Amino acid sequence: MTLTLPSPASPLKIGTRGSPLALAQAYETRDRLAQAFDLDPTAFDIVVIKTTGDNRAMIEADRPLKEIGNKGLFTKEIEEALSSGGIDIAVHSMKDMPTVQPDGLVLDCYLPREDVRDAFVAPAHRSIGDLAEGAIIGTSSLRRRAQLLNARPDLQVVEFRGNVQTRLQKLRDGVATATFLAMAGLRRLNMAEEVPAIPIEADDMLPAVAQGAIGIERRSDDPVVATLLEAIHHAQTGLRLAAERAFLAALDGSCETPIAALAELSGGTLHLRGEILRPDGSEKLSARQSCPVEEGAELGRHMGEDLRARAGKGFFTV
Repeated sequence: MTLTLPSPASPLKIGTRGSPLALAQAYETRDRLAQAFDLDPTAFDIVVIKTTGDNRAMIEADRPLKEIGNKGLFTKEIEEALSSGGIDIAVHSMKDMPTVQPDGLVLDCYLPREDVRDAFVAPAHRSIGDLAEGAIIGTSSLRRRAQLLNARPDLQVVEFRGNVQTRLQKLRDGVATATFLAMAGLRRLNMAEEVPAIPIEADDMLPAVAQGAIGIERRSDDPVVATLLEAIHHAQTGLRLAAERAFLAALDGSCETPIAALAELSGGTLHLRGEILRPDGSEKLSARQSCPVEEGAELGRHMGEDLRARAGKGFFTV
């Protein structure tokens, strides 16, 4: 196959949501492709696509995401544009992605993973333990809510959505005493130094499945794009996400389910931690296992199935 490279006359169209973080991820993808093939950035077009989730989340800012819909709300229109040929690739935050792709689409390219940790943001406090009894904490994440209440059931949790600037303004306005952000997002936005964020180690707050990872989706019948993306795929991130996403799939995870997982590599061994929580934080089940790296997806599936069996019916509905 002769590889036809993108050019200003025939650019590769990169689809993305329009938030500052989504755009930063799309530009990172463009820059890595340009560097890999010695191309000018004008050989790529960034195509912003507004999703149903973006529209509804803006209009219904005070409603929990689980009441608005599942993860597909933030990918549906982008994947439709990819399937129809309106764009050539789609750039996603992997923690937002369902575990199954639509027919004809493939998700097998990942950029090097950023910092996986959550960040505690509270201008007047240094840690969750420093918060006063009954303090109000803002978060839209069901996982973070459940983990927080599991550790500090005395705290009050309120819905808290918006970009970094919006959340910081809500803190200044006194809507809440503290909130959480992802360290990966702060780093990609070059805001890690200016935001008063304290990283939370994974031992204290296990991150969301695939947190900190960027995935690039393509059409399965486009061998040219497949070859282009192969040049920027980060294999170690792929191995880690295969285990974490298999764990999530076995639990049938969605925006309505408090699930956390983290896979780490050490030589030829993959170490996987996972946990599930009741939505009110009253109970947590966890597991930790290791395996050869090539068996990570199988381990993730078995660990998810085991935790699901231990939880029993109704665990996620309380």
